[in-house]
Amino acid sequence: MTEVAKNKDPAGSRLVRAAAGWLFGLLFTIAAAIITIQLVNANMYGPQQAVRDYLQALQDGDGERALGLLRANLAQASPALLDGDALKKSVEGLTDVHVANPTMLAGGRVKVSVNYQLGGEPHSTDFTLEPAGVQWMFFNKWQFVPTSLPTLEVSVVNKNQAQINGVDVTMPNGKNTFAVLFPGSYQAGYQDKFFTAKPATETVDSAQSNPTPIALLTEPSPELLSQVNGSLKSYLDQCASQQVLLPSGCPLSHHSVQAVSGPIDWSITEYPKASISAYNGGWVIAPLMVKARIQYKEQDLGTGAYSNINQEQPYGFTAKLNITGDTVTVTPVVDY
Repeated sequence: MTEVAKNKDPAGSRLVRAAAGWLFGLLFTIAAAIITIQLVNANMYGPQQAVRDYLQALQDGDGERALGLLRANLAQASPALLDGDALKKSVEGLTDVHVANPTMLAGGRVKVSVNYQLGGEPHSTDFTLEPAGVQWMFFNKWQFVPTSLPTLEVSVVNKNQAQINGVDVTMPNGKNTFAVLFPGSYQAGYQDKFFTAKPATETVDSAQSNPTPIALLTEPSPELLSQVNGSLKSYLDQCASQQVLLPSGCPLSHHSVQAVSGPIDWSITEYPKASISAYNGGWVIAPLMVKARIQYKEQDLGTGAYSNINQEQPYGFTAKLNITGDTVTVTPVVDY
């Protein structure tokens, strides 16, 4: 009996050890699985990942996905900047992005802060997210708490369109309000053949942002000024070509009570430089001044003596400006 018992004990011990090893392995596997789920949950399905997905949608210019993730309420404003190139350009200067660990809030919500550089300046944006159930049995789902989009007001003088982030946008009656996603940088400006407006930029970094309205001050382009000044020069040269004291339809004039002897010679010594500004929905040329010299010989009616006249004098006049398509018309106005 003793020998049989001795032979059975080692087998029982091996069985116990095998069971213990199996149980330990199972517990280790379960622990490893739990740790893996936690890591995957935090890194791939955590609230930070939802924020990363949103930022990626902005960089892709995918406004539909960005709006869907943000669950934003669309403002009563133009959606022209919420997709495509305008949206993609808004985050072109987004660098050094750091998505922080979530901070717990009341009601199971969390705050995720994002620190970054935008246009070379440091900024921070806070996103609030809330649980939205689970997927694949183990992984938490997170969604943004709904918010309203900020808006950007833009106006432009005497124009019905502008460019924002390189995209043409309509400006009814010279103004419009645009819904914008955040974070983002929005540059507005205007340029065509005859008019330009210096660009202005506003940065929007949160739903609570209240961007300063952008007012684009339209100014005449070098091309327009060149054409207007060229028209004025041609007009004045035609005036100077008339060999009379009072050239017809011209601001030039000279009065004499003596008899003119010989040809009358006009020459323009200083041409005007047009200054064009907006007025009452149109464009006006400021009053103009030209300097001209007149030379001729006259005879005194009393003594019969001759004298040479050589006088330089300023003359003022105005001009109307009309622009139709690519045609610029300058109409001088002379009051006698």
